[in-house]
Amino acid sequence: MFQNPFSFEGRIRRTEFGVSIVIYYIVIFTIGTLMEAMGKVGAIFGFGIIPLFWFLIAQGAKRCHDRGNTGWYQIIPFYSLWMLFADSDYGDNMYG
Repeated sequence: MFQNPFSFEGRIRRTEFGVSIVIYYIVIFTIGTLMEAMGKVGAIFGFGIIPLFWFLIAQGAKRCHDRGNTGWYQIIPFYSLWMLFADSDYGDNMYG
């Protein structure tokens, strides 16, 4: 689980995608709390959002690949819910 989490290549299953979403929201909440508590000095924590957003987009693209779609499908509204609950393509597809 979590091999090359920042890479856009490969496939991941529903479990890893779900855990990625949970990790994303926990870290976003933590960063927001630190920024609020520290005031202007805490604004530096805002830069932590950039690699975190990259992580979420990369994991979403890999989940799209597991469904047999291109990573651009994740910009469709509510498609992440579909990726979270829908089954994967069985066997090999063009993404691995």
